[in-house]
Amino acid sequence: MSYFADLILPLPLDNRFTYSLTQEEAEFIQPGMRLAVQFGKNRVYTGIVAEIHQNPPEVYEAKPIHQILDEIPLLTREQLTFWHWIASYYLCAEGDVMRAALPGAFLLESESIVKLVKDAPPDTEELNDDEYLVVEALQRQSSMKIQEIEQLLDRKKVLPVINKLVAKNLVDLNQEIYEQFKPKQLRYVRLNPAYEAESEMHQLLDDLSRAPKQREILLSYFSITAQSKRPLKVKNLLEESGASNSILKSLIDKNIFEEFFEETDRVVFSGEISQHEIHLNKIQQEAFDEIQENFRQDQVCLLHGVTSSGKTEIYIKLIEEVINKGKQALYLLPEIALTTQLIKRLQNFFGDKVLVYHSKYSVNERVEIYKKVMDNSEKGKIIIGARSCIFLPFQDLGLIVVDEEHESTFKQFDPAPRYHARDAAVVLANMFKANIVLGSATPSIESYFNAEHNKYSLVELTRRFGNVLMPEVEIVDIKTAHRKKKMTGHFSERLIAEIRESLKEEEQVILFQNRRGFSPILECNTCGHSPQCPNCDVSLTYHSHNNQLRCHYCGYHIAMQHQCMACGSNEVSTKGFGTEQVETELKALFPKHKIGRMDQDTTRGKHGYEKIIQAFEDHETDILIGTQMLTKGLDFRKVSLVGIMNADNLLNFPDFRAHERSFQLMLQVAGRSGRTKKRGKVLIQTYNPHHQIIQQVSTGDYSEMYKEQLEDRYQYQYPPYFRLIRLTLKCRDYSKTNEAAEWLARALENVFDRYVLGPEFPPVARIRNEYYKNILIKIPQKQSLGKTKKMVHRILNSFKAIGAYRSVRVVVNVDPQ
Repeated sequence: MSYFADLILPLPLDNRFTYSLTQEEAEFIQPGMRLAVQFGKNRVYTGIVAEIHQNPPEVYEAKPIHQILDEIPLLTREQLTFWHWIASYYLCAEGDVMRAALPGAFLLESESIVKLVKDAPPDTEELNDDEYLVVEALQRQSSMKIQEIEQLLDRKKVLPVINKLVAKNLVDLNQEIYEQFKPKQLRYVRLNPAYEAESEMHQLLDDLSRAPKQREILLSYFSITAQSKRPLKVKNLLEESGASNSILKSLIDKNIFEEFFEETDRVVFSGEISQHEIHLNKIQQEAFDEIQENFRQDQVCLLHGVTSSGKTEIYIKLIEEVINKGKQALYLLPEIALTTQLIKRLQNFFGDKVLVYHSKYSVNERVEIYKKVMDNSEKGKIIIGARSCIFLPFQDLGLIVVDEEHESTFKQFDPAPRYHARDAAVVLANMFKANIVLGSATPSIESYFNAEHNKYSLVELTRRFGNVLMPEVEIVDIKTAHRKKKMTGHFSERLIAEIRESLKEEEQVILFQNRRGFSPILECNTCGHSPQCPNCDVSLTYHSHNNQLRCHYCGYHIAMQHQCMACGSNEVSTKGFGTEQVETELKALFPKHKIGRMDQDTTRGKHGYEKIIQAFEDHETDILIGTQMLTKGLDFRKVSLVGIMNADNLLNFPDFRAHERSFQLMLQVAGRSGRTKKRGKVLIQTYNPHHQIIQQVSTGDYSEMYKEQLEDRYQYQYPPYFRLIRLTLKCRDYSKTNEAAEWLARALENVFDRYVLGPEFPPVARIRNEYYKNILIKIPQKQSLGKTKKMVHRILNSFKAIGAYRSVRVVVNVDPQ
């Protein structure tokens, strides 16, 4: 009887692949296990078993598997179902989902290793230049990987060269499989039991009298172990004695010390429980009871609470209820920056039950957290982190909290799967029959629409915690200020006066500018030329800290230019401004005060966020400038003033969500102000003070903004009334991109008629020397989403079959943000 396994491979291919199993293998293997399998002629990949059956594949003969990598499944059945849903909903391959979902260490891969054949003297006269270079390099080192040969020859296609050398019987090509994850081991030492008796100990010290450094290590060992009977780490012993590793090694070689290793966790949270109970006020308690009531009816709950209304305390109370039932809780956040503050708050209450998972952790650290969640241990009951957390192997999920649910950072942009963590979390909760609460001070229009139409339940918190007043919002007209010459750099007189006042009161200030770098454009005043990126259709941004002009799309950079690159004029000046320029101007205005900056450039390191936030919390920083990282739910107690440097560059953006986004951003950043007894202040600098969004922010009027935007969306057929699928075509050939986009748009129009927009070039039409073109498909509410996607999939398959367009890539983005 034949047995077969359908595998998901980490490749962007639509199908699962079938491999043959022996009866013994079929009896042992379960769905969710990893198998190493050969794919193609000389590659070995990790495959995840999706299904075991007895139906042989029709088109090809199934290969046997290479080896079984797990004794127990690495994925749960729920995960496999969830992967399948993500792949079908977001029109991507399950292999894409696998790459996103599993820590890289679980994806065993093979490396092609090239070695010289023994006793085969090369006849160098018959070799061409490339072959000669490879053979010469292999004579100096025993083996080389394919990537190393690519670097050596400085070309991508090296397999023809290697194949010729194999045919000439000069080199061998074989596979080396490597497992990436290695448990972290700590090195310990202990004294050989033979020397533990006092007489033996004295004899040993006498014997070492001629080796004073070895004797010193031994004495240090005795003094440390006299206080504690625990095993002694080598690191601690060397630090204490000041000796080198080689001296310790000689003692181990003499069999005086014995060394041993113990596995340890890489991720250790030393959370101490300092708060044993959360006390909700009357309004919070009513909201909490209402949420609980909605949960009994298995509804998704939207918690719309103004900034600083105490939503986090309600979440903690809900998590506590779930943990007491022995279930797991997932707390999703849009930004890693936010986790820094929330970890402390959750650890104060739950101690080491809190686990954190996000992309700043190393591969091995992520594997450890993955395993803890899989084991459902006491230490992995609460998982907090960014969007990738939804892929963890939950065993018994009871609650999902999606904080700041309106944030666009919940959407994955590149690579596939381009999923939205909030929407996927709703599906995940449904799979586990778990409860889910979406929280925000400025809910997304789609979520609020769902709540108004009874798809979600709605709970509202309209007052700040402790009846603290909402901040006072003042609009500063910088158009008039410029005309009257009442601006210092990019600061109005009003903003400078308010900053001075806050600093005098020993309070803190947050300034928001949604653009990093010093200045987005360098322009020649003589001919108007500004340096452009050679790879992308954007101008280079000036960064003052390293005196560079840099492209924010591809990373291309050149030194700052002091002469025009087109006409040679010295009259060059910067236009526009970013966080760096605000920081420079502030240092000139307030030289005695400590100024911090939080943007993508300052938070690159693993603990970059933590250091900046900690310094601000500890009042080591007086003024913090930042991009939209600052707007998301951070809680600083001493901030009395928030300044929005320029509201206009948020509003004037070619996107149907621009007004909603700018309202959310401004209201969120305003919410960082005055979170304690004293009323905070917000100053919005703008050239357009009468813009309806700025007026709505000044009154904090969410419902007015919601109604207005909803009307526009209905009129122009956008979400929540219509669903969207965006197809982006990418190719290095300009005319081919145009032709392919026209063909695809016409094919889609034949089916969907007037609901196809485009093809259009996006605002930035070339990135990394690839031309981009967008086609937008609108799907009315009455049209079946499933059937639409099947049709799109079929048209894309026809498109891929056209040889002339083979070089054109199509990126499918369902529900683009």
